[in-house]
Amino acid sequence: MKGGMQGMLKQVQKMQAEMEKVQNELGNKTVSAESGGGMVKATANGKKEIISIEIDNEVVSSGDKEMIEDLVVAAVNKALESANKMAEEEMASVTKGMMPPGLNIPGM
Repeated sequence: MKGGMQGMLKQVQKMQAEMEKVQNELGNKTVSAESGGGMVKATANGKKEIISIEIDNEVVSSGDKEMIEDLVVAAVNKALESANKMAEEEMASVTKGMMPPGLNIPGM
């Protein structure tokens, strides 16, 4: 039984190292989302940080502050949703096969 526990511990340590590596790499991966038919574009990284927002000059020159704010919020929310999905998929690829089916541990 002791050898089984050591093997399991090594597997967990390996998974933790892989997860840390993936989390570091997520900072370099980006996703973008648009709103208003491309008038506003938000880009987020895999760490769910907004790294850029682009606003079309036509929207800016409209002077419609409320519309601009709404378009920015919509684009940011879409970008964060995509970043979250990307992060979940990356982490799932690390834990695949290492976790028993149905075992859902938050953050993994």
